[in-house]
Amino acid sequence: MTNRPLPGAAPSPGPSAQPASREAGPDGARPGVAAPPAPRQGGSGPAKGASPAPVRTAARPGRRGGGGRKSPLARGGWTPWLYLAPALVVIGGLLVYPVYQLGLISFLEYTQAQVSGGEPATFQGFGNYATLFGDPQFWQVLLATVLFAGACVVSTLAVGCALAVLLTRVRAVPRLALMMAALGAWATPAVTGSTVWLLLFDPDFGPVNRILGLGDHSWTYGRYSAFALVLLEVVWCSFPFVMVTVYAGIRAVPAEVLEAASLDGASQWRIWRSVLAPMLRPILVVVTIQSVIWDFKVFTQIYVMTGGGGIAGQNLVLNVYAYQKAFASSQYSLGSAIGVVMLLILLAVTLVYLRLIRRQGEEL
Repeated sequence: MTNRPLPGAAPSPGPSAQPASREAGPDGARPGVAAPPAPRQGGSGPAKGASPAPVRTAARPGRRGGGGRKSPLARGGWTPWLYLAPALVVIGGLLVYPVYQLGLISFLEYTQAQVSGGEPATFQGFGNYATLFGDPQFWQVLLATVLFAGACVVSTLAVGCALAVLLTRVRAVPRLALMMAALGAWATPAVTGSTVWLLLFDPDFGPVNRILGLGDHSWTYGRYSAFALVLLEVVWCSFPFVMVTVYAGIRAVPAEVLEAASLDGASQWRIWRSVLAPMLRPILVVVTIQSVIWDFKVFTQIYVMTGGGGIAGQNLVLNVYAYQKAFASSQYSLGSAIGVVMLLILLAVTLVYLRLIRRQGEEL
């Protein structure tokens, strides 16, 4: 009679079956190799007395047996902070302490009498801010500052980005000449640059009026013409930073991307708007924030070119307004309050702009 195997039972090993290795366990399985599934009886479930096959789980990367992730300070120790300590000390001395003093004076009654020691400084709380916000001239100057800074930022970015693209289209010699001229304008001190622009637009001896045939037209007499003249000088001394930074970013873009866009028939404006601008967005964020900070707190150009704020203060901006309150009127507490308001406005603009960029998924 032939012994037929039961349904679901494993077939007996034939004569060609190899003997179990010496390193095999008592059940015939080799270490490190998963055991085969247990035979089923009748195909309905595991056999009685059979142990389930061990299941291996891959360890997740970055996890350790002792717990969760460690903080950056625990991973790196104090070494990075030791390297940063000198810079933090310098920043603390040059930035934190002056800001603290500025905020402290803004809450005191601090005039010439307190500076000379004739009267003690008294705490006013938010009285200086109430006086400042109740002055209609402050709101007029704030609006003029915002509009003027916005025009300067837009003009600087437009000129700088256009010249950065131009640098990629010209040969080596014109490119070198343009970069040297731009860096010369950037290195010129603000007082010197403002004086040169005043000489160029002088109503009596300036070459601009002679070339344009304007006679003895005074550019600094009218409010809007004076702001326009200062805007040109601010853009002239600010666009080199944008140009050099954006040009370096364009050079980092793969040439195959620009070549593919050109082969598809895209114009230079379309290449900039659809290809370069999205790829250069982190760089554009940096230059925009820098331009906002620089142009919002313009002082030297306005003070030199308009004679301290123009006729009857028609060309005042917040920085010049604070200077007049603090030093011309000896109201140092009001000048400090204006400085604190400017600091808060710049911080709010920067944080809001960075938050919008983060929402779009950009990494800075």
